[in-house]
Amino acid sequence: MHSSTALRLIDRSPTITGSEIAGGLVPPPQFEHASFDSYRPDADYPSQAGAVEKLKEFEGVWRAQRPGGFFSRNRKPKSALPGIYLDGGFGVGKTHLLASLWHAAPGPKYFGTFIEYTALVGALGYAETVALLSGTRLICIDEFELDDPGDTMLMTRLLGELMATGTRVAATSNTPPNSLGEGRFAASDFLREIQALSSNFETVRIDGLDYRRRNVEGRATSVEDSALEHMVDTMVGRGTAVSSDNFDEMMKHLATVHPSKYIKMIDGIDVIALSGAHVLHNQTDALRLVAFIDRVYDAEIPIVASGTPLSEVFDDDMMGGGYRKKYQRAMSRLIALTTGELPPHD
Repeated sequence: MHSSTALRLIDRSPTITGSEIAGGLVPPPQFEHASFDSYRPDADYPSQAGAVEKLKEFEGVWRAQRPGGFFSRNRKPKSALPGIYLDGGFGVGKTHLLASLWHAAPGPKYFGTFIEYTALVGALGYAETVALLSGTRLICIDEFELDDPGDTMLMTRLLGELMATGTRVAATSNTPPNSLGEGRFAASDFLREIQALSSNFETVRIDGLDYRRRNVEGRATSVEDSALEHMVDTMVGRGTAVSSDNFDEMMKHLATVHPSKYIKMIDGIDVIALSGAHVLHNQTDALRLVAFIDRVYDAEIPIVASGTPLSEVFDDDMMGGGYRKKYQRAMSRLIALTTGELPPHD
């Protein structure tokens, strides 16, 4: 596909500083106004309403510390543990609740994905990251990953130092359903991997149905190459900031850019066009695509694509392997981004 006036993502090799990463550690735009009141618990799953109460209690510790606060004339909150972990499957609203806690808590505070915090350490160095985050009242970590033992140990060490100085931590992880739709990334796995900190975390189980299930059972929209080029030309003519790239060329380019910089790659883009999508067989490439799609989804940038439907680019070995939780999340997001119907946010 060629369009002389469309933008190209492969021409973008942004740099990002530690201060820029830190400045971006806030909830994604779709959660800018998330609150406990705007969360809609499913009455069929009482643990959802229970999670809201647990998080309000967690946030209540700060109110108890303020003169004249709500708890100053009552008993102390039940939970004084400095960490809370939201344990549940896809689509039960964990990110919404985590963002709600962040908005309700006093600052200084940070909200980011696991990969953003590890990227911060990579950009600043460990000691400088500790110095930057010291004194923080709350750190929220969405999508805590345990795939890389080195990164897990790094984050455990970092959080241990911060918690020792009074920082409180709230975390989630994404969970894949198994073939029966009941599997989950168990809290016991999380606590085992962060064993040095496990006694500091209260686990809050959130049950429920995946609001994205109907979308995951669908497929991403794909168009013919000729239709895609016409769409790109039309959007360019209307002044839309559309990027136009070949799928293989974009995958090669993603390998040259650190995932923490993907957000700057798509800055200012209104629509992403990709031609020639096909099934991936290299897991490293697939994981880079997942990280890229996470940023596109957070930025709510629609995708138009030709070739294999983007929700089907992960091969069977990947979908049956240890990273399937990542691929399943990416599938649901790719369906939403290509159909133009973003689902409610997790």
